[in-house]
Amino acid sequence: MAKRGPRYSKEEFARRGDEVYETKVKPHLKKRDKGRFVAVDIESGEWEISDDEMEVIKLLYSRLADPQPWMVRVGSPYLRSYGGRGLSSGQSP
Repeated sequence: MAKRGPRYSKEEFARRGDEVYETKVKPHLKKRDKGRFVAVDIESGEWEISDDEMEVIKLLYSRLADPQPWMVRVGSPYLRSYGGRGLSSGQSP
């Protein structure tokens, strides 16, 4: 049995993941999907969407034997954010 794990460099994962997201996933998203998690397989272009980041990966693995998953949070450049809210103008830290 082949060893599971990444088959590409971090840069190639990002390039392929972003390409699949932009071309195959984003055209199908609605405003209500903002904040949801998308997992794409960078090899097949298959994808799943869920409100839960662990669930979305499980969904992808349940359909594909050995996916190479890339995750995106709809409407955000980050999967997660840490810390407090940003300050509005005129407020000091």
